[in-house]
Amino acid sequence: MAKVTGIGGLFYKVADPAATRRWYAEHLGIEECEWGASLAWNDPNGATIWSPFAASSDYFGPGPQAFMANMRVDDLDALLAQLQAAGVTVVEARQDDEYGKFGWIIDCDGLRVELWQPPG
Repeated sequence: MAKVTGIGGLFYKVADPAATRRWYAEHLGIEECEWGASLAWNDPNGATIWSPFAASSDYFGPGPQAFMANMRVDDLDALLAQLQAAGVTVVEARQDDEYGKFGWIIDCDGLRVELWQPPG
C-alpha cells in the first residue's frame, strides 16, 4: 500500500512573500530563497519546505484556501490510484520535474492537498 511518509512542506498565502521570507531569515535564521526555505532534517528522502506565496496565488486551487499542506509520499501514482478508487477527488493536473513528482487531491473539508514523491 502506498502511503504518506512525512510532511513535505507548509505553503501559505501572505500579502508580501519577499518581506515574509526576509523577516523569517532575520528573526529565525531561516535562509531564504525564491520559494521560501528548505529545512533539512537529515532525511535522505527530502527536506521540509517552508514557502510563503502571494495572496493572489492560485497554486492552492480555486477559492479562498489560505494554506496548503504538502505531504511526502513513497509512490505517488499508486497512492493517487488508491485514493481515486476510494472516492477521493484527485485533481487531474500532474507535475513531474527535477524536484520530483507532484499531484493534488481535495480532502474531506474541501482543501487542496499536495502530494510529493521526491526524485530518485
